[in-house]
Amino acid sequence: MTTTLAAPRLKDRERTAILQSLRAGVVPRIGLHHIQVGRKAEVAALLRDLDQAKEGGAAVRFITGRYGAGKSFFLNLVSTVALEKGFLVARADVTLDRRLHGAGGQARALFTELMRNLASKARPDGNALGGVVERWISSVVQEVTAAGGDDARVESEITTRLRPLQDLVSGFDFAAVLARYFRAYQAGDSVTQQNATRWLRAEYGTKTEARTDLGVRSIIDDASVYDYLKLFAKFARIAGYSGLVVCIDELAVLSHRLPSARARSVNYEQILRILNDALQGNVEGTVFLFGATDEALEDRRRGLYSYEALASRLAPNEFAKGDVRDLSGPVIRLQSLTPEDLYVLLHRIRDVFAYGDPAKHLLPDDGLKLYIDYCARTLGDGYFKTPRDTVTRFVGLMNLIEQDPSHDWRASLGHVNQVQVAPATSAEAPGATVEEEDDLVSFKL
Repeated sequence: MTTTLAAPRLKDRERTAILQSLRAGVVPRIGLHHIQVGRKAEVAALLRDLDQAKEGGAAVRFITGRYGAGKSFFLNLVSTVALEKGFLVARADVTLDRRLHGAGGQARALFTELMRNLASKARPDGNALGGVVERWISSVVQEVTAAGGDDARVESEITTRLRPLQDLVSGFDFAAVLARYFRAYQAGDSVTQQNATRWLRAEYGTKTEARTDLGVRSIIDDASVYDYLKLFAKFARIAGYSGLVVCIDELAVLSHRLPSARARSVNYEQILRILNDALQGNVEGTVFLFGATDEALEDRRRGLYSYEALASRLAPNEFAKGDVRDLSGPVIRLQSLTPEDLYVLLHRIRDVFAYGDPAKHLLPDDGLKLYIDYCARTLGDGYFKTPRDTVTRFVGLMNLIEQDPSHDWRASLGHVNQVQVAPATSAEAPGATVEEEDDLVSFKL
C-alpha cells in the first residue's frame, strides 16, 4: 500500500513570501512549517530550553554550521515555536554598526534593532513593542475597573506590579517610563506614548532630551544594553508572556570583520557575561540564541575560541564522537541534511508552488530525482550539506516551469536524450523508505 505525502494548504501571502525568500537565498519569516524537514533532535533540545525558561530559568545556545547549512532557518523555526508558546521574540543580525559592545552607539543600535523587530504571537512580523505595553496596561485597567477602582487605583496597581523590576539595574526608570505611558494612555496623549516607546527602544541619544520628554534621568546606552534586556525579559513575564527569546545572528561579523582585536575581545566579554548569567541562574525567563559559522566559533586566533574563558565553556564533550551527539551543552552543531531529507524538502517546495494541491504539481516525481542527480553532478557529492544552493536553483527551475509550462525541464537538467526514470510515488525518495520519509514529513512542533 502506497502512502502519499499530504501537504497542508497555504495562503497566497505565505506562498509568495516562501518562494521569494528561497529564490533570494534567505529564510522566509512566515510559513516555515510548510518546508520544515529533519532537525528533530535539535528542535527537541530547544523545546526543552523554552520549557525551562517558561518556568523561570534561562538558556544560551550557539547554533553553528557552515554557510548555507540552515542556521538562519533553524533560528527562525525556533522563533516561530517560541511565539506559539507565548514568548516574545527579539531578533537582530550583528553588523559592524550593531554589536554587543561598542563605545560609539553600536550596542544601543543593536538593542534598537531587537526592539523594532520584537514579535509576539499577535504580531509575528515584528514591531510589537507598543502593542505589548498597551495590551498589558489595558488588562490592568480592566481588572481594576471591574473591581470598582478608579484611575488612581489603576496607577497604584501598575506601580505595585512593576515593583520587582526595581530590584534590577535601572529598573526604577524602566518602571517610571511604563507608568508615564499609562498616564498618556488614559489622557489620549499619543505624543507622550510615542516618546515612551522611543525610550524603550533606546532611540534617545541624550539624557537631557529624555528628562524633558519623560521626566527620567537615564537612557538606554551602550553600557546598559544587556541590563535592559534582562529588565525587558522580566517585564514580559509580568505582562503575562512566557518570557523573552533574544535571537542574534551573524556572529561571524565579530570574528572575521572586526579589524580590532580589542573590539573583538570586549564583545566576547559581553557574550561571556550573558553565558555566565544563564548558567548561574542570574537571569530568568530568557533564551539567548546566537548564530555563528564553524569558523566564528572555532578559530583560535579570531573566533570565540580565541577568548579562553569562552573556549572552555563552549568546548565539546570529548566523549561525544562519531554519531554520538551531546545536545546538553551551549553549542548545537547543525548536522548536514541527508539526501533523503533534501528530497523531502524539494517535495515540500514543489507543494508550495502547487498551493498544497498534488494535482497542480509542476514537476513529476521523477523530475525531483533527476534534479537531485543534476545537483550531485554540478555541486558535487556534498550538495545536501549546504542546501541553500540546491534550494535556490530548484526554485529557479520551478519558476521557469510555472511561467512557461512547455519548458523542457529535462533539457535543463541534462537528461534530454536519456531514458525517462520510472515515475515514483510521492512517498519514495532515493535511498529512503516510505516509513522514513513519513516520519520526517509528519513531524510536528
